Amino acid sequence: MDFASFLKRARALLRVRNRLARECLAELLAVFVLILITLSGSAQMVTSSGTKGNVLTSYLAGALAVMVAIYTAGGVSGAHLNPAFSLSMCLLGQLPLWKFPIFVAVQTSGSFIAAGAVYALYYDAIQYYCNGTLTASGPRETASIFATYPAEYLSLSNGFLDQVVGTALLIMGVLAITDTRNKGVPEGLEPVAVALLVFSIEVSMGSNCGCPMNPARDFGPRLFTYVAGWGAEVFRWVGEAQGLGGSTG
Repeated sequence: MDFASFLKRARALLRVRNRLARECLAELLAVFVLILITLSGSAQMVTSSGTKGNVLTSYLAGALAVMVAIYTAGGVSGAHLNPAFSLSMCLLGQLPLWKFPIFVAVQTSGSFIAAGAVYALYYDAIQYYCNGTLTASGPRETASIFATYPAEYLSLSNGFLDQVVGTALLIMGVLAITDTRNKGVPEGLEPVAVALLVFSIEVSMGSNCGCPMNPARDFGPRLFTYVAGWGAEVFRWVGEAQGLGGSTG
């Protein structure tokens, strides 16, 4: 058997024929890419004490990550990337309700795995920056690399409103961009338009609590920090203006 025939048979064996399995794998890979780039941008900013990045570059990394993720899975699963968006699709009748918990589990898993990859990638930098002490507060905290935390002035009710408005704007904008009855975005450039939408929300609504807009993006990495050594403090309403993490749609 020649090499070409071997490759053909290997592709046939590895081909995933089940539609749901393909969609789940696409969502998993896309969310992994999304969170890997987003958190890496935040890690570079935090561990360099702002010398190799700042809040603006962190936001830009998150927005461009959305673009790459949509190009990665858009043709297979629709690149939901976000439980809030998946729920919206269910309410609009564009996603069967029974798929919703599956998508949420896959999206959260992808973000958890990506957080682990970023921790491994920046392990030395994180340990050097925090002197080996992993904390969610204080001058050398590193938890904000992985999840977003509220500014010190922010109340719980104002934080809730902040996230509702930001997420609602994100979903409305994505639906407007993809609506064929609207003034159309050039075919193939929809991910670029969504990335610009995310960036506009980040730079205008990011100061309160980092503008995560994505439950899976925040919960998956936050859960990782809990099991990786940061402790239960990562689930408390810390209320300190830290790095705020990188946001994403």
